[in-house]
Amino acid sequence: MSKEEQFVQLIQDHQGLIFKVTTVYTNNKIDQQDLYQDIVYQLWKSFDGFRNESKISTWMYRVALNTALTKLKKNTKRPKSIPIEKVVLQQTENYDCNYEEQLKLVYAQIQQLNVLEKALMLLLLEGKKYDEIAEIIGITASNVGTKISRIKQKLKNNILKQ
Repeated sequence: MSKEEQFVQLIQDHQGLIFKVTTVYTNNKIDQQDLYQDIVYQLWKSFDGFRNESKISTWMYRVALNTALTKLKKNTKRPKSIPIEKVVLQQTENYDCNYEEQLKLVYAQIQQLNVLEKALMLLLLEGKKYDEIAEIIGITASNVGTKISRIKQKLKNNILKQ
């Protein structure tokens, strides 16, 4: 299998990971698509440098989050655009209106978090263990646990206020 084929397969296998990062760090579909392309480009640029010292998903999260944060810093002077609540979630055969509304509410609250808190919640929702989150973010696992506990309480309080 050629390098290009391996990379395309990798992106296809992990496109949900990239989609989640782009959803959390953008406010509209166009910005989301741009960020998705930027992440794929950065993954391609660093593909040869991946040394299998960590899981492929850990490496991909690190590249995706760094790309998102870099783009976010560049775009801080841009005016706000369409809020995440307006983004229509993809419907499936098992469409559940209540679930979609709850999901929109959670994402809207996550959108209000700072960049580190967003990254932590994204990785937690992805099912990553604290050790892996710590490796991706660059903090200790105990610090991950403390921060996630505080973020959960913050989200709970904000949701209950609504």
